[in-house]
Amino acid sequence: MPISLVGLGRMGANMVQRLMNGTHQCVVFDLNQEHVTRLTKHGAVGSASLDACVKQRTPPRTVWVMVPEGAATEKTIQALAGTLQAGDVVIDGGTTLTR
Repeated sequence: MPISLVGLGRMGANMVQRLMNGTHQCVVFDLNQEHVTRLTKHGAVGSASLDACVKQRTPPRTVWVMVPEGAATEKTIQALAGTLQAGDVVIDGGTTLTR
């Protein structure tokens, strides 16, 4: 199953590795292009932008978001809303804090 993953910090990068070990094809994006480059060396398809990360897949698409909770998540989800279509799925896998 092809999947796009946004946010390649510790949790996101590990998730990409696990998904690829399970034979999933991963298109990845992170604001830090070094994180993208590191995962492309292991078989992921890198993207230079969030928009490109989405457009490299055909609908219906699944985009897994692994960015910090709060403003970063809101900004990412809003940006995705402008590029996704009906039937696409967004998984918010970021950390949320209980208060």
